[in-house]
Amino acid sequence: MQCQTPASRSHLDTALSFLSRKELADYLRVDIETIVRWTAEGVPSDAAEAPALDALISGFHGGSTGRNDSSDFTFIDLFAGIGGIRTAFEAAGGRCILTSEWNKFSQKTYAANHGVDHAFIGDITDPSHDIPYHDVLLAGFPCQPFSIAGVSKKNSLNRPHGFSDPTQGTLFFEIKRILKEQRPSAFLLENVKNLRSHDGGNTFRIIMNTLQHELGYEVHSRVIDGAHFTPQHRERIVIVGFAEATSFSWDEFHLPEKSHRMRDILHKSDGSEPFIPSDGYRYFDHERSQVPSKYTLTPGLWEYLQQYSAKHKLAGNGFGYGLVDGESTARTLSARYYKDGSEILVAQEAARPRRLTPRECARLMGFPDSFVIPVSDMQAYKQFGNSVVVPVFAEAARAMKPHIAKVLETRTLARAATA
Repeated sequence: MQCQTPASRSHLDTALSFLSRKELADYLRVDIETIVRWTAEGVPSDAAEAPALDALISGFHGGSTGRNDSSDFTFIDLFAGIGGIRTAFEAAGGRCILTSEWNKFSQKTYAANHGVDHAFIGDITDPSHDIPYHDVLLAGFPCQPFSIAGVSKKNSLNRPHGFSDPTQGTLFFEIKRILKEQRPSAFLLENVKNLRSHDGGNTFRIIMNTLQHELGYEVHSRVIDGAHFTPQHRERIVIVGFAEATSFSWDEFHLPEKSHRMRDILHKSDGSEPFIPSDGYRYFDHERSQVPSKYTLTPGLWEYLQQYSAKHKLAGNGFGYGLVDGESTARTLSARYYKDGSEILVAQEAARPRRLTPRECARLMGFPDSFVIPVSDMQAYKQFGNSVVVPVFAEAARAMKPHIAKVLETRTLARAATA
């Protein structure tokens, strides 16, 4: 048995709970046989890779753990994805006490960044789950039944959508059930802009009527473009509600000028790109100061995208790839980005365009570089494409916080008066 440091041994086990052997081998720049041998024999204390392995685990635990016992309010995180909305509300002083996310790959990323020191459930529709009392309900509920792309696909297949959808379209009613049973002091819901116009506006009317009249919440809604915070045109509807009357106004919501450009999030080839321990060399080759060639489009794919774009341009359609440079603002990153990257392609001098790397996608969504990406590129693209622009919701949390506190105070005084 080879000598090993306790830290590296335990860190090897931890790393392999998040990464496959191949992913870990790629990160440490060793062959997979080395990982297999270390699994059996331990990591040699004099191995050059041992410090990198230890740094990797430090990266895993660099995110928030949710263990803030001096929190200003508690919240539950429904349809949580990778925790974008949670990240924003924790920064405002909230503490998560329940998470619901069914996708196992998203669970992996969520756990790597937030830990799991509270109830973590998969299917929110399972009636056996106990929902703890909470101050704020957060939910980026599934948007496929309401999105333009989702509606077009379901129409082409002659399948129902919106509130007629037998699965996803009814998930809003799980939110309704919890709001009715628990009556938290406030909530925030997020969805695609098209929620307002779906089914001639009927879907949105049903949602607003449910929240305002059936449940009795004071409700405010607004479409916000993520381009105020990151270089991406991404419009999403934000719906906030309070259990008591408040003075909340969208005028309190600070929207910076849309001055962000892709240069803010793209990898830098001038030697200033930071080394991120949890990334290793997966997304950027620091020895050569360049993005790995695997992100450059193949000749066949690039030719196909150009022909596809030319065909639709002749037909008068706007379909086609979106080419960006450092001065650009990108189109909306979608969950299908892993397929061909066509909506956001980075121009390269004397070379075919390339996809964004997962780290660049994380930055485009407003996640810090400390955010760990423990999944494959395909899963990472899906996760960031389904996520939220974190700074949008950080601003929402900031604007909501004093009103959440006021409602909590009002309710506390009311309980005291009837005690």
